[in-house]
Amino acid sequence: MAAISLDKVSRTAPALVNLYKSAGVSLAKHGLDGQRAAVYLVVDYSGSMRPYYKDGSVQALADRVLGLSAHLDDDGRVPVVFFSTDVDAVTELELAGHQGRVERIVAGLGHMGKTSYHLAMDAVIDHYLDSGATDPAFVVFQTDGGPVDKLAAERFLCKASRLPLFWQFIGFGDPGSRQFEFLRKLDDLPVPEKRVVDNAGFFHAGEDPRAVSDAELYDRLVGEFPQWLAAARERGIVRA
Repeated sequence: MAAISLDKVSRTAPALVNLYKSAGVSLAKHGLDGQRAAVYLVVDYSGSMRPYYKDGSVQALADRVLGLSAHLDDDGRVPVVFFSTDVDAVTELELAGHQGRVERIVAGLGHMGKTSYHLAMDAVIDHYLDSGATDPAFVVFQTDGGPVDKLAAERFLCKASRLPLFWQFIGFGDPGSRQFEFLRKLDDLPVPEKRVVDNAGFFHAGEDPRAVSDAELYDRLVGEFPQWLAAARERGIVRA
């Protein structure tokens, strides 16, 4: 059973109903029907991301993540971290008032900097630990390129493998770009030499992420989550 009912989604965020339904199909397909998780969204605010804010791709991803979150978490909110050289904002998306929310947040942010993953990862870890959550966390981490400090990003991911957080990275941009070689490396870091469990996935949404169908996006978002849950439960990292 979903954490938030279709009726409530229809009343509070009618524009998300189709996304909510599509997310439910993907979750059921992957054996995740009834699973609970705290959902996070991390969004790249570096200078090269400007076109994806202008064309609505970031807002579209935020809406899709909200549609997914309504199945996994009952509070109707998704903590969201905007990052570039530093953490630019830690705020929330909500079912009510979701339309245009990204534009309103970005209007209050400053200069679009470079790309530094580890500070954003640290912000998510702190938020999760401070929240007192008992359910695992599912973190959607969007970026259009590799970080300026690759060693720090790898170190944070490996340390975080001992925590009940799963990191699903999603790339925007040219799939053939060498910018994404590091994310492919993160996805394939060896277990147990580097990390306790495989706590990350990566897929590429291409140069027009809005063109990826809802069904495909959700299938790819949640595709590796069940394997991580099983491994994390076996190691005692996840108890829910």
